[in-house]
Amino acid sequence: MLVFCEIDKSTQGNDRGSCGLATIPHMQMIPRKAMHYMGMAARLMAAGLIAVSAGNAHCQPATPGAGNDYPVKPVRIVTSEAGGGNDFTARLVARGIASGLGQQVIVENRPSGVIPGETVAKAQPDGYTLLIYGGTFWIGPLLQPKVPYDVLRDFAPITLISSSPNVLLVHPSLPVRNVKDLILLAKSRPGQLNYASPSVGSAQHLAAELFKSMSATDIVRVSYRGNGAAMTAVISGEVQLFFSPVASVGSHVKSGRAKALAVTALKPFSQMPGVPSIAASGLPGFESTSMSGMFAPSGTSVAVINRLNQETVKFLHSAEAREKLLAVGVEPAATPAEVFAAAIKSEMARMGKVIRDAGIRIE
Repeated sequence: MLVFCEIDKSTQGNDRGSCGLATIPHMQMIPRKAMHYMGMAARLMAAGLIAVSAGNAHCQPATPGAGNDYPVKPVRIVTSEAGGGNDFTARLVARGIASGLGQQVIVENRPSGVIPGETVAKAQPDGYTLLIYGGTFWIGPLLQPKVPYDVLRDFAPITLISSSPNVLLVHPSLPVRNVKDLILLAKSRPGQLNYASPSVGSAQHLAAELFKSMSATDIVRVSYRGNGAAMTAVISGEVQLFFSPVASVGSHVKSGRAKALAVTALKPFSQMPGVPSIAASGLPGFESTSMSGMFAPSGTSVAVINRLNQETVKFLHSAEAREKLLAVGVEPAATPAEVFAAAIKSEMARMGKVIRDAGIRIE
C-alpha cells in the first residue's frame, strides 16, 4: 500500500546543482492545451522568441536511481505552512502521483517566505526533494533585496500545476459598466479612486499596479490585512476597486454587493461565466494570473525531470484533480517543463518592470 504522509521537519542536503534555465538552440513542439494555460510565455516559445529547457548540456547526466529505476525511496515535497493554498496543492499532488511513482510522497511544511525555496535549493539534485509553491516564489526575489537563492539558476522547473485569475470588482455605486468605462472614469478623476490591496507584492497588489501602468491611470492603493478585509472594504464602499481571488467573489456578486467587471486572465475563466477578460474589454494584452508549480534543485537529471513531469501531468488531467482544484477557484494547467520555464522567465521580466516602476519593495 502506498502512503501519503506529512511532516514538519527535515534534514537538508549540502550540495547545490549547477544548472537552471538555459537557452537552447532549437524549439520543441508546444501542445495547444499548454499554450492555453501559459498565455504570453507559450506564445513567445511558439514564435521562437524564448527557448528554454530543464534539460540541457549543463545539467547532470543520469545517475544511479535517476533513470528507469527512479524513485527507489520516498520523495519529499517541500511547501509553506499547513492550511494555505500551497499546502493544499502539495497534498493533492502528493496523493495523486504516489501510485504512479510507486513510492511514498511526503509533504513537508516549512514557514512561508524564502525558507521552502532555500531548503530545496540546498538539497541534493537527485529528485527526492521537490518544491511546490505559488508565484510569490519567483516574484518575491524581485521585491526584497536579500534572497538566499536565484530562481533561474538554482531550480529546474518541472510543470505548472494550476493557474487562476483575479476578478476586477467594483462597488455597485461606481458609474461604470465595463473596463473601458472604468479607465475613462479613472482618467477623469486622477488620484480620487482607491483600490483595496492585501500584503505588499501579493497577486492582487501586482494586478492592480499592472492595470494602472497599462491604462495610464492614477488609482490609489489602500492597504488591508488580508483578502477578507479588502473584500469588506469594496462591498461597503470604503474603496471603489479590488482585484479579488476567484474563490472569494461568488456570493457577493450574486447578491449585488459587488460588480464583477472582468477577469485578469487573457481569456474568460470557467468559474466566472459571462464575465469577460480585461484584455478583451478595454485593455488589450492585459494578463495577471496566480500560478503554482513544481520544481527540483538545478542539476537534477533530465530523466528524473521527465518522469516527475509525466506523473504530475497525468494526475492533473484526471477528473479528481480538476474537480478539487476548480472547487478552490483554480484550473489545472499541466504543462511541459520547457513551457513552465519560459513562463517564469517571461513573468519575472514583465512584472519586474512593473515593480521597479512603481517602487514596490519589501524590507
